[in-house]
Amino acid sequence: MTTNPAATPPNLPKSGAISKGYNFASTWEQNAPLTEQQQGAILMLSHAVAEWPFPANLAQERTSRLDNGLSVSSKNKNFGDSEAIEAILVNTNQFYKWFTDLESAMRSETEEKYQHYVNTLTDRIQTCDDILRQVDETLDLFNELQLQHQVVATKTKTLHDACDRLVMEKQRLIEFAEALRSKLQYFDELENITSNFYSPNMNVGNAKFLPLLKRLDECISYVENNSQYAESSVYLLKFRQLQSRALGMIRSYVLSVLKSASSQVQEAIRSIGANKESLSEGVEASVIYVRFKAAASELKPVLEEIESRVSRKEYVHILSECHKLYCEQRLSLIKGIVHQRISEFSKKEGLPSLTRSGCAYLMQVCQLEHQLFDHFFPSSSEDVSSLASLIDPLSTYLYDTLRPKLIHETNVDILCELVDILNVEVLGEQLSRRSESLAGLRPTLERILADIHERLTFRARTHIRDEIANFIPFDEDLDYPAKLEHSADVKSENASANANPDVFKTWYPPLEKTISILSKLYRCLEPAVFTGLAQEAVEVCSVSIQKASKLIAKRSTPMDGQLFLIKHLLILREQIAPIDIEFSVTYKELDFSHLLEHLRRILRGQASLFDWSRSTSLARTLSPRVLESQIDAKKELEKSLKATCEEFIMAITKQVVDPMLSFVTKVTAVKVALSSGTQNKKVDSVMAKPFKEQAFATPEKVAELVQKVNSAIQQELPVVIAKMKLYLQNPSTRTILFKPIKTNIVEAHIQVQSLLKAEYSPEEKNTINMVSIQELEAQLDNLL
Repeated sequence: MTTNPAATPPNLPKSGAISKGYNFASTWEQNAPLTEQQQGAILMLSHAVAEWPFPANLAQERTSRLDNGLSVSSKNKNFGDSEAIEAILVNTNQFYKWFTDLESAMRSETEEKYQHYVNTLTDRIQTCDDILRQVDETLDLFNELQLQHQVVATKTKTLHDACDRLVMEKQRLIEFAEALRSKLQYFDELENITSNFYSPNMNVGNAKFLPLLKRLDECISYVENNSQYAESSVYLLKFRQLQSRALGMIRSYVLSVLKSASSQVQEAIRSIGANKESLSEGVEASVIYVRFKAAASELKPVLEEIESRVSRKEYVHILSECHKLYCEQRLSLIKGIVHQRISEFSKKEGLPSLTRSGCAYLMQVCQLEHQLFDHFFPSSSEDVSSLASLIDPLSTYLYDTLRPKLIHETNVDILCELVDILNVEVLGEQLSRRSESLAGLRPTLERILADIHERLTFRARTHIRDEIANFIPFDEDLDYPAKLEHSADVKSENASANANPDVFKTWYPPLEKTISILSKLYRCLEPAVFTGLAQEAVEVCSVSIQKASKLIAKRSTPMDGQLFLIKHLLILREQIAPIDIEFSVTYKELDFSHLLEHLRRILRGQASLFDWSRSTSLARTLSPRVLESQIDAKKELEKSLKATCEEFIMAITKQVVDPMLSFVTKVTAVKVALSSGTQNKKVDSVMAKPFKEQAFATPEKVAELVQKVNSAIQQELPVVIAKMKLYLQNPSTRTILFKPIKTNIVEAHIQVQSLLKAEYSPEEKNTINMVSIQELEAQLDNLL
């Protein structure tokens, strides 16, 4: 039995679409790989599809074949379901043949629809391949077109860039031409400016002159700033020549206008000329200032143009020249009038009035001149030096008028008044109100003030030397206490009329002159100068008072001399207290006292004169030592006052309680002798007596000395207090001075009472009859 081989499925055609689809799927799988969750979902779907049931028709056929066994039937689908082919199998060979046919039929029937689908897919693949081929051809055409477009775009961009470069080059050339034209126009202006400046019709008054001058300055500035250009130095030289010519024309023009204005003013003065007093009083300002301003009004535009260009040195010079010409012309007009007015002041008035009137008149002239100068030179009026050549000669004439009078002035009061006039009235008030217009006058006024200070210092030193240091007192100057008693009588007589007696009459003349000169100089001199003069005046005044005290002690009593010295030193200290300076001066002097020993050693050969390496060389040997010594007049005054008060206190204490002090001294000596004798076991029989049995210490002797002290307290001490009241009018001063005296008296009584308590019996103390300390203090207090 033969069998037909199984039919093999037809091979699928090789297609570019299939390969591209596979390639696309591979690329897709690589570029977008599935996650584990997605892969799990696909696996579950594949399992579900694998168990999918057969269709209903196929399931029935399969069941029937299983039930019938070998009885099979086949239906031809070409004839429908009714047509069944029944085969009767006789032998095995027929079975195999039938089975093969059946198998082929079944295969053919089963694969027919799939084959049809495969053929359809093959056609579709072929169509897709044709479409892809056409798309590839189209893409190739597009690529070629794109390359051609790029070529065209590149050529277009190149052309556009070339056009832009040409436009920029054109613009650059235009700008270069314009810049070249703008730079060359400065050089081209040379011919135009030269022809205009050398024109016979050109002058400073011409309307074209100032614009041409401005253009010339612009050309000079440009050429100076661009010296790298060819022939720039030649053009600069020519431009400067033109500028010098223009500035020379301006100078000549200003000079001619100023001379013309001065001539008109002088002509007006001469026309009025007969009445000089009227001119100096009323018409002076209108003639000299108003007419001059009107006559020179045409200068104002030119001068303002010059002032606007002072940043250039050429115009600074020409402006200075114009200032000088202006000041010369103004000085020629007003010099004579100012000299005449100051001369009149000098003839009619004294030195203080002359200083006040001369300064006031000169300040008035300076203010008017400054106003006129400000009219022509508004930008230069703030500069003091601009009017210096005009103001200095005028102020110098005032200085020359005052200086001879200052040199010959000897009165300190007048010199102090001059200082007040200049400091307060002139420099203080008037110059501060009009500081700008009168600033040029300040140096001369300060020079005058310095001369006054110098003269005042000299006269003050002379006054201190002659009137204080070398003062020779008359008898009435030393008539103390009579002078004080007379003053007290006059004061009591005038007390009802409320008259104030002159307290200075009771002062010693050098003290009065010292206080007077210091009060005048304090507000007139500089602090450094005044300090030296004040120290010297206080020192010599203190010495003069001490000399007078010694003379009064000889003429009257020592107590009068002491009280006189205390009174005047207190007054001097009180009067100089408000003066806020240090009354100390440091003196430096060279000391050569050490040179003698060095010279002796050189002469002995112990030192060399030319050995520069040793300390005994000539240079070091002959080097003096600088010694500084500081003298404080105030401290010296305090020291003298303190010593005098202590001397007075001790003198009064001794005068009142001298018996008690002697008694205490003897008692102390006896006690010392007894204590030393007891140690040596050798005591004199007299010294061995009881203390109260000593000759000087008997109750009668003690009572006698106590009586003497009481008499002195009651009789002599009131006299002292009366003199203290006469010399020292201030109660607090007397209290301060009397307090140590009272303390000494009370202390002497306490010492004596302690001795009485220790050595004497109550009956003996009653015999002595010594007052108690409380009564003594009350008695002393009542004396004041």
